Amino acid sequence: MFDLALSPPLPAILALVIVSGMFVLFVTEIFPTEVVAIAGAALMLVTGLLPYADAVAVLSNTAPWTIAFMFLIMGGLVRTGALDGLTREVEKHAGSRPKLTIVMLFGFVVVASGFMNNTPVVAVMIPVVIQIARKLSISPSKLLMPLSYFTIMGGMLTLIGTSTNLLVDGVARDRGLAHFSIFEIAPLGITVALSGAVFMALFADKLLPDRVSMSDLLAGRRAMKYFTEVAVPEDSDVIGTPVLDVPLFKREGIRVIDVLRGDASLRRDMGSAVLAAGDRVVLRTEMADLLDLQQSKTLRLVDKLSSVQTETVEVLISPGCRMIGRTLGELRLRRRYGVYTLAAHRRNQNIGRQLDDLEVRVGDTLLLEGAAEDIQRLALDMELVDVSRPTAKPFRRRNAPIAVGALIAVVVLAGFDAAPILALAAVAVAVILITQCIDADEAFSFIDGRLLALIFAMLAVGAGLDHSGAVTLIVDAVAPWLMGLSPFLTILCVYFLGQALTELLSNNAVAVILTPIAIELAATLGMDPRPFVVAVMFSASVAFATPIGYQTNTMVYGPGGYRFTDYMRLGLPLNIVTGLVACALIPILWPL
Repeated sequence: MFDLALSPPLPAILALVIVSGMFVLFVTEIFPTEVVAIAGAALMLVTGLLPYADAVAVLSNTAPWTIAFMFLIMGGLVRTGALDGLTREVEKHAGSRPKLTIVMLFGFVVVASGFMNNTPVVAVMIPVVIQIARKLSISPSKLLMPLSYFTIMGGMLTLIGTSTNLLVDGVARDRGLAHFSIFEIAPLGITVALSGAVFMALFADKLLPDRVSMSDLLAGRRAMKYFTEVAVPEDSDVIGTPVLDVPLFKREGIRVIDVLRGDASLRRDMGSAVLAAGDRVVLRTEMADLLDLQQSKTLRLVDKLSSVQTETVEVLISPGCRMIGRTLGELRLRRRYGVYTLAAHRRNQNIGRQLDDLEVRVGDTLLLEGAAEDIQRLALDMELVDVSRPTAKPFRRRNAPIAVGALIAVVVLAGFDAAPILALAAVAVAVILITQCIDADEAFSFIDGRLLALIFAMLAVGAGLDHSGAVTLIVDAVAPWLMGLSPFLTILCVYFLGQALTELLSNNAVAVILTPIAIELAATLGMDPRPFVVAVMFSASVAFATPIGYQTNTMVYGPGGYRFTDYMRLGLPLNIVTGLVACALIPILWPL
């Protein structure tokens, strides 16, 4: 490692330059956030801004390990179907008591998010919400954004509700503060959630868009579509003709999906594909056209049994899906499962060409077509969530009481401060694994490795900022402006700074960087740092104005068919309402 031996304040300035560059890369999304964070930590390590001993000490922070254990517990709850019975009860009343159904739905989401990681909660609830929207004859876009918002607010009811809460608590403890109890933030979280719920009850219907998602577009199509393969005989008159120019393939009810030449697929360059003898053309047809193809003399069906009834489904890529980070071409879904990717949806953009080059990310929505049993096999292997209808999986229901009991034990014992949350969560994970609530392979697939990499890297960056003197430099520059302000205005400044950064950057990155600054600022101003830490904790999660402000906002972006500005219409005033409520109560609950 290099030690540049810079005299103060040059190390602090260099550290801030590195962090500023990271923020630019976070916003532009040239690289994934975890890659940027790791690169920033490595650069600080190489330049000597982060001593090696401090970097190693980051691994002893209990927050990331607690987050990982909570993911495993959540996996047990999902796998045993512990959430399934409650969601089914909500669905039952959708037709007869629609308003009560919606209240029950969001009430359940708020409470559940207080004790479970909110990202899997949203993944489980998206199919249910879409089904309820259809039963109520409303657009899913009227419910999916509120689903994300209520999940975010519910996560602020307890310390274990979000990874950000645990992370802020971990950073604060490393700075010498007493740890937060599991329900210490509950009074503030409940008040913020109620204020947000009242605001949405009054204004959400007017501010939410009536968007059309891909699942809605499919509603008008005929349900019965068929895949079939036709071969080009040696004497066919279509030899030498571009595949897309064949008159038979131009019919309204027929779509060319692929051209197979030997073992090679010509799908990526379909526009220039010219038919040759022996080629096989994969078509999607309606029944009438399929019968017509049987009579054709220019083509012949490869195998009449290969004409299988298919269905079109829309699947959400959620955390834990085994497709994440791989391209569709690399996955070879056609060869392995007989399933075709017809389109992909990312941030309100439908992608229909060069799908093989598309790298799958969390929040993507894929439009798949294939035989029902093939899609089910793919869904089970890759752990896909079907957003067109809830996916039925073989739950281990007899073990559900064990999984629920493990979570309750963690919450109750942590509430009495009987043991650290990390120790309680570790014991709970051991119980659900030993009792086979979930298999080890299934369990560890619920851990978001990218999130943990981001957290550890940002903790290292935060340590580098502290060691270089950058935190002190920032505080010395900001403190004179805050001197003499009322407690409300002081907290307000910290809160809305955190929220503005969270709307553009990773919430966990903001939490790690802003927490030590807030603690140092409180010390400089002669105030108790605890309310400042709470302000960072809430502002780094309660962010509604952009689809990138929080991971659950991103997850509902595609299925809801939203535009970027849709979040601002509802989320920006919701940010203001919840922010003002939080800033007014924080100095009362935690006096400065």
